[in-house]
Amino acid sequence: MTIQTQQYGAVTVVKPDGPLIGTDADKFKARLLEIAAETLGRVVLDISAVSYLDSRALESLVDVTQQLSASGCVLKLCAANETIRQVMMLTGVSSQFEHFEDANSAIRSFL
Repeated sequence: MTIQTQQYGAVTVVKPDGPLIGTDADKFKARLLEIAAETLGRVVLDISAVSYLDSRALESLVDVTQQLSASGCVLKLCAANETIRQVMMLTGVSSQFEHFEDANSAIRSFL
């Protein structure tokens, strides 16, 4: 899995590419927390290039969201495919995230 980051003012957009599973989930979690610490904690996770995530990855995303929320920071999701949206709804974690159709909408939501 590759992870791209791009800065838009005070907002950092993180875009992983590939399925988010297994040990990649742990590495991804650590990288997200590192990015949040290096920036103002305004993070958009663009998951348009993530075809699938497993339970470990979902748990990692929930952990990151909770840790960021506790410190006054925010993780917002955008561009989730139908499979990922259904997994989040079925597992009951969907309400823990703000969802947006695209990165621009998520970025503007911080204004």
